[in-house]
Amino acid sequence: MLPPFPDWRDVRVTLTDSHLRRNEPSDLPVRAVVDAARSQSIDQVGAEERATAMTKRSIKTDAKLWGLDLAIRTMDLTTLEGSDTPGKVRALCAKAMHPDPTNAAIPSVAAICVYPNMVPIAKRSLEGSTVHVASVATGFPSGQVPFSAKLDDVKAAVDAGADEIDMVIDRGAFLRGDNATVYEEIKRIREACGEAHLKVILETGELGTYDNVRAASWIAMLAGADFIKTSTGKIGVAATLPVTLVMLEAIRDYYEMTGIKVGMKPAGGIRTAKQALQYLVLLNETLGLEWMRPELWRFGASSLLNDVLMQLRKQATGAYQGGDYFTLD
Repeated sequence: MLPPFPDWRDVRVTLTDSHLRRNEPSDLPVRAVVDAARSQSIDQVGAEERATAMTKRSIKTDAKLWGLDLAIRTMDLTTLEGSDTPGKVRALCAKAMHPDPTNAAIPSVAAICVYPNMVPIAKRSLEGSTVHVASVATGFPSGQVPFSAKLDDVKAAVDAGADEIDMVIDRGAFLRGDNATVYEEIKRIREACGEAHLKVILETGELGTYDNVRAASWIAMLAGADFIKTSTGKIGVAATLPVTLVMLEAIRDYYEMTGIKVGMKPAGGIRTAKQALQYLVLLNETLGLEWMRPELWRFGASSLLNDVLMQLRKQATGAYQGGDYFTLD
């Protein structure tokens, strides 16, 4: 059996390779897109058994340290609350750049994810850093707004300097079988993003079946998604290992068909370092080393970072710190 994580030296070489072709919208007619999306059924029992098996992998110290480091490097540190203030966003940006100010070896996170009106504040706060600004858009989290408002949402975020857009699909349209609306909306949002990369949130907890999750993944990728993302984090059912496996396998099959690498972002409900490592094992065993980088993998999280920092401190000192040793967000 392969080890859960690759050799450190191989990882360092591969993580510096930034030659990734961007996913472009397909010119296939909608009927062909739907046929492609529905061409394969998911073995529910098999998917759940395989995902469960990933939780039983033994991860040794070096691999664990690398995995925890990667979890931070690939994290979208998120605040999406009605109570968000400029001060809260500035504080989160400071933490994104320097998660543990007492340890310069701890890397920055990949991005901070905020509402569109907070993008200018985040951009100013992160100036000169490597941390991207991601903005939710298109009527997040429900998507229940007119399409013109969705476009305005995206354009406002991009004009304010967002590097990445996290959009929600129209789940109502998808569930009533109107795949054409879902596909065309994603394509038009992708166009409105310009150079900003597009993450498409499926809200898998509302899709009902693994077959629907796979179909929605394919529709999003064929419409030009740079990433597909599980959830908004605003409903009870968020990311799960089986759903993530289904989406990773869709990405694998899309890559085999097109040669294009699409990214993956599980979000919502991932709160502990142990969970993060389980997702990274799943990623490694499904897509391999090439996807283990911020350009192709993200964790959407708000509370995960502190638990990862606690685990790293424990590995270094042999003792756990209290949860309030690091800043509370």
